[in-house]
Parts: sequence; C-alpha cells; structure tokens
Amino acid sequence: MTLPLTDTALIGTCLAASAIGLLVLTSSGGNGATAPAPSDTTAIEAEATAPSDAMAQIGATAVADLQEADPAFGAQVRSYLLDNPEVIFEAVAVYEQRQAEMQAGMDQAILEANAEALFNDGHSWVGGNPEGDITLVEFIDYRCGFCKRAHEEVATLLEEDDGIRLILKEFPILGPESEHASRFAIATLRLGGDDAYAEVQDILMRHEGSFTNEFLEDVAGLVGLDFADVSTEMQTEDVASVIAENRALAQRLQITGTPTFVMETEMIRGFVGAEILAEIATSLRE
Repeated sequence: MTLPLTDTALIGTCLAASAIGLLVLTSSGGNGATAPAPSDTTAIEAEATAPSDAMAQIGATAVADLQEADPAFGAQVRSYLLDNPEVIFEAVAVYEQRQAEMQAGMDQAILEANAEALFNDGHSWVGGNPEGDITLVEFIDYRCGFCKRAHEEVATLLEEDDGIRLILKEFPILGPESEHASRFAIATLRLGGDDAYAEVQDILMRHEGSFTNEFLEDVAGLVGLDFADVSTEMQTEDVASVIAENRALAQRLQITGTPTFVMETEMIRGFVGAEILAEIATSLRE
C-alpha cells in the first residue's frame, strides 16, 4: 500500500529529484538543452514549469547557472546528495521554519493593527468569561465540518479554563445557506440577547442537515422568538453590516477559511484541539 506524501515529503522529493537531475546535467558538461515551451502553452502549464519560491529561497540553482558551473564540482555535489539525501529534507525543514517565523511576525503586526475590530467590535457575541485574562476569537461558518468539530473542542476549553473570554465572528463563506444561517444567528442575538444566541449557535453547529426555514422556525421557537420577527430582522441593513464588517476584517487578516482562531497575539489557522488552545493560553500567560 502506498501512503500519500506529506507536503514536506513531497517538496523534499521534488527538490531531491530536481537537484540530482540538474547536477547530472552539470557533471556531464552541461550540454543538455531545454526545449522551449510551445507557443500555445497555457498559463497553468507555464506556471507549473516555473521554479517554485521554495526552491529559490533554499538555494536551488537555475539550470543556466548549473550549466556554467565546474563539472567536477557538480559531480562532487551529486555524489554527496546521493550518499546523503536527507540533506534535502533538512533544507526543506529550515525553509519551513523560516517561513513560519516570517508568517508569525506578519500575523502579529496585522493583529495589532486590527485589535479593536477583533476584540471590541460591539456586535459580536461574547461568551466564556467576559472578564477573562485571555481572549479567544473564532471565525465560524455553520456548514463547515471542521467548525463543528472545533465547537466541541472550544466547549471543552471553556470548561477547563475559566479565564477564557470567547468572541464568535459570523463568517459565512460556504454559500447562500451559510449566510442564511449566520443571518438567523445574528438576528437572534439582536432580538433575543446573549443567552438566546448561545443556545441557537450551539444548535446550528450541531445540526447536520440543511438550514431550511422550517428548521429555523423550530429553533426560533425553542428560544422564545417569533420566526416572523426574526425573518424580518435577518433582512435588515444592520445584520448585513455585521457580516460585511466580519468579511472585511477577515480580508485584512488574510483569513480565507474556517475555523480560524485568534488568541490574543496568536493566529491559529484551521482546526486545532482543546489541548493545543490550552497550551497557547498557558504560553501567553507566562
């Protein structure tokens, strides 16, 4: 059975193949020729044949440069790589670490510039401990499977850590049905308050079916709201403005998927478990 390669393994394999292939060319005198791309090459094909940023940043050498290199040196490097292929993966690991550090620095700067919109926008639901020493912001979509998994993990975190202030950002990105559910949740918050929203948000996250009006009418009844009133509120500019502001904030933060978490100065893109969130909270407190 062949297992799928991880991103790192795939990059390393490609780099190894590229490096050895190019060095073979060099050690043989660099007389190989590269066929020009056909005139009707598509943009996608052209992009696929271009050197990757990863290769460029970890020091991969262009074919033209290799062709001018000393063939003896090329043979030595080829021999070394054949004897020590793990060097390729070490280089990839260094590259990924540098990229992660660079991304973390960029994230912190962006978070600082948007702190008020993140932590005090005036329209997002605030739960957990409103006076907590650590604020966790989550961008959610009710049709997102990983958001549904994260919902349970965040609940566990709040049970185990009473110092977490939770802010939920309605961020519907998976189509009209997602936005319909988000509008319902926001309207519930505006008409029914924090407790009604908390109950509705929990129901929507646990729901596995479609968010039909029939279903939402039942949910509205559970929290004591008239669905006709909620439906009217869902169409207001105030509700639309909440979603628009959240989308604009996500764009500034370069958030393109859900769930995405922001814990104080840390950006966590994608699903993580309660234990990881707890570790980050502990680190921030130290």
